[in-house]
Amino acid sequence: MIFKDYYKILSLETNRVSSEQIKNAYRLAAKKYHPDVNIQDKLSEEKIKDVNEAYRVLSNPSTKRKYDRMWVSNVGRKKYEEANRSSGSVFSDFFNMFFGAKQEEQNKENKKIAIKGENIETGIDVELKECFYGQEKKISLRTVDGKMKVFTIKIPAGIRNGEKIRLLGQGKEGINGGKNGDLFIKVNVLDSNKFKLKGNDLYTNLYLTPWEAALGTRTKINAIDEETQVYVPEGIQTGETIKIPGKGYKDGKGGRGDLIAEVKVMVPKKLSQEERDLFETLNKVSVFNPRN
Repeated sequence: MIFKDYYKILSLETNRVSSEQIKNAYRLAAKKYHPDVNIQDKLSEEKIKDVNEAYRVLSNPSTKRKYDRMWVSNVGRKKYEEANRSSGSVFSDFFNMFFGAKQEEQNKENKKIAIKGENIETGIDVELKECFYGQEKKISLRTVDGKMKVFTIKIPAGIRNGEKIRLLGQGKEGINGGKNGDLFIKVNVLDSNKFKLKGNDLYTNLYLTPWEAALGTRTKINAIDEETQVYVPEGIQTGETIKIPGKGYKDGKGGRGDLIAEVKVMVPKKLSQEERDLFETLNKVSVFNPRN
């Protein structure tokens, strides 16, 4: 009996391959030799039978181990020629001898192994507030055949940056009746003008006048969903932060991160005469020197 090299049939150069590599090799070979795309090739039907037979053996760990023992002792002797196949048989004589195909399987013509289609991944940008509250969005994406298609996706409230939304069956078409792959949409959460997202925390700016920073104050600040009050201690400096617990982004567990307010002390660009007089008085009486 002439040895049949299933690895060569699937264009694999070695038997040290993973199940995923075998599946990918089968998918490529099935597309390449499928009779529907090789109408002029009279041998395509036989080739696709070989491809299916190779995958049937190598995709099963038990039959792969049995085959590998024979492969190691035979492949070095260049015996990987085509084995005979009885007329109308799904499996070759080599397969029948070593792996015992059932009689009913032998009588079926061109039995095909169903393979799920490949998954597709794409990404979309979504505004921070839309991600916080959640909503449905209609998006237009180009499908594998080059056409534009509108999808309605539900963005769950509190979705994380980089998290994926899965649309079942919207990926590449399956092979031999296999299920279609899925479409994965990666969400890129866009920072807004007021808020930046870092983990579960939201960062924003808190603008203060020089006298508010010097004297301390209680003021209001906008969180993403409501206005909240914050205490500013006296003598606070630009660049320091104030943490408002539980007013950040949703953490996926029913809670929220924190709102982090970065202080920016703002000086008026135009002064009234009274303001100018007060600043000049302060300049004369103050002993504070930030450069010392």
